[in-house]
Amino acid sequence: MVKEQVKWTADYVALGLAALALVLHAACAGRYDVFRDELYFIVCGRHPAFGYVDQPPLIPLLSAGFYALGHNAWMLRLPATLAAGALVWLAVRFARLLGGDTFAAIGAGVCVTIAPMLMGIVAVFNTTVFDPLAWTLIAYLLVKATRDGDRPALLWCGVVAGIDFEVKYALYVWAIALVFGLVATPERRIFRDRMLWLGAAIAIVIGLPSILWQAAHGWPFLELAAAARGKNSDISPVSFVINQVLVMNPLLAPVWIAGVIAPFVISFLKPVRFLAIAFLASFALTLLMHGKDYYIAATYPTVFILGAVAWAHWFSKARARIGLALWGGLAVALSVAISPMALPVLSVEGLKTYIEHSPLKPQQQEKSFKGTLLPQVFADQLGWHDYTDQVGAAWQKIPAAERARTGIKVENYGEAAALDTYGQAYGLPPALSGHNQYYLWGLRGQNPVNLLVVQNNPDRLEPYCQKTVILGETYSPDAMAYENGKTIALCQGLKVDIVKLWPELKNFS
Repeated sequence: MVKEQVKWTADYVALGLAALALVLHAACAGRYDVFRDELYFIVCGRHPAFGYVDQPPLIPLLSAGFYALGHNAWMLRLPATLAAGALVWLAVRFARLLGGDTFAAIGAGVCVTIAPMLMGIVAVFNTTVFDPLAWTLIAYLLVKATRDGDRPALLWCGVVAGIDFEVKYALYVWAIALVFGLVATPERRIFRDRMLWLGAAIAIVIGLPSILWQAAHGWPFLELAAAARGKNSDISPVSFVINQVLVMNPLLAPVWIAGVIAPFVISFLKPVRFLAIAFLASFALTLLMHGKDYYIAATYPTVFILGAVAWAHWFSKARARIGLALWGGLAVALSVAISPMALPVLSVEGLKTYIEHSPLKPQQQEKSFKGTLLPQVFADQLGWHDYTDQVGAAWQKIPAAERARTGIKVENYGEAAALDTYGQAYGLPPALSGHNQYYLWGLRGQNPVNLLVVQNNPDRLEPYCQKTVILGETYSPDAMAYENGKTIALCQGLKVDIVKLWPELKNFS
């Protein structure tokens, strides 16, 4: 009877915390506007394929589908909101699986709810939104298989891994790290279980269409990944580690650090030492690859859960738990204070004021971010309607007879996707760009003799145009700085065959 009551208590805790996370993210989901990458995913999803230059197919297909239901950011981000709630529910259940009591379960749920980086990952619908949930679920299933002998869990592990691979290729980091962790511990015996290999085969079958698409198109993702290393800012390992502590909430650092240590010192957690080793391995891999801070974010829920169980074990007396609860309250308060950097809880003007007076500044993780006050996740939700209006106004200045022979060429997929998503009111043709998937789409059924070009330094058009006419300039006060001040120029009479010129426009980055 007592066990049944404990089970129901854990279920209520899980559902209650998950509901709070859902409410939090649902309240913020439509605050600003559609993010640069979200616009791109919508357009990609409108061109269904088994893969794309820079990602597997699942997020683009979901983006196009959910955006079509409401044509707004809130509906587009509904899957991300649900993923946030599901992660909290899983964290509570995982803590119970590891032997944690209700106090531990609450701690685990609170940690994954309030960690700023985990909040920020689901602020927009991107290829990372399902990683924390999927990677934590894979860890959960592996514990059930290795410790509890639940062999069918290995098959479900394969299903989850395969689906997540169709969301983001970064799964390979967690897979390598988990293999390393298993090999380094007695749990390596799982490699003798044919269910593990059957689960791996399931994952491969699910992920195979995207791999075949990449192979058929010359592995563009590998080319893009190599280029991305040059795009990212050089951040020292010390700065990277310090930033990890900050973005996960400094007051929560003792929890995830305990999650790394506890399996080596608490007897009932020793069967899951492979999870702590996997976290360290994934951390090291991310450092070696010069990855951004969010690349490793999906590994934190697992060590938060381990840490919550450990602290509840070490401090089991009522007085000690009151102290932990007070500490948890301070952590919640700090996350609330930091939250404007992760979620759109403030107005744009309020956010600018917050950043100006806050000791925390957005880390510049790409060289192109220089000069932008707002964090990229917010700046890239702002200004796309202004951009489209400005290009549309320039388009209207072109005589109607000339528009039929004119294409619109822009520099990156964000610009192109904004025009494709918002440009119908101006009758804009499909945008042309050499950036990522747009390069593979080519001229999109057009053969223009004129181009409306949006770029810096319009004098660079001279070798390609018989005549250049300046028709406008891009500007939006809160957009990414490098998107402002671009000239909107009409290139009349192309001197070169654009079909032959197209390979020179290729930009996988």
